Amino acid sequence: MQIEIKMDPSCTEPKVIITTASITEEVSQLMKRLSEESPSIIAGFRDDKLEILNQTELIRIYANAGKVFAVTGNGEYCVRSRLYELEERLDGSRFVRISNSEIINLNMVEHFDLSFSGTICVKLSNDTITYVSRRYVAKIKRILGI
Repeated sequence: MQIEIKMDPSCTEPKVIITTASITEEVSQLMKRLSEESPSIIAGFRDDKLEILNQTELIRIYANAGKVFAVTGNGEYCVRSRLYELEERLDGSRFVRISNSEIINLNMVEHFDLSFSGTICVKLSNDTITYVSRRYVAKIKRILGI
């Protein structure tokens, strides 16, 4: 991707022009990020208290038994948003969906184990072990450059 900035003293408001041959996933994500107005806040409930969760501290977000949970180094929180809503609000350069029921923070991954045939085992910083479903293996490999 090429980035070009032009300075114009008569410009009253920044304007972004995207020149592309077709609308790709990368272009769609870029348009989505540029159109976001404010940083997304993730709120989680624990012990009848609502806490604001810092995205940099999130390790994983997963769905289980009809509820969505966010895990940080401080513990597990119940989140009242759907997984797909959180996926849209989270930083796409840091978070990746690894199955229909889980999103992980790539910065919190200790290692990926590729020895399993057809899937990838992921060890997270809190010693949780989870797996990339077959549907998402190609996407993870592309992100990792393998």
